[in-house]
Amino acid sequence: MGWSYRKSKKFGPFRLNLSRRGVGHSWGNRLFRVTRSADGRRTLSINLPGGLHWRKTIGSSR
Repeated sequence: MGWSYRKSKKFGPFRLNLSRRGVGHSWGNRLFRVTRSADGRRTLSINLPGGLHWRKTIGSSR
């Protein structure tokens, strides 16, 4: 198992994510979030009370 690094900083509904792979960001709240990862993937997440969640990759990395 290799080492990893992840740091996250929140600015209201905006979150900046720092990792070993680079910088990503996301926008939203607990129920609805849009994420752009360090490698370019875009993900839409919807989380409902009771543990129900749905996630879809909108765009892939180049």
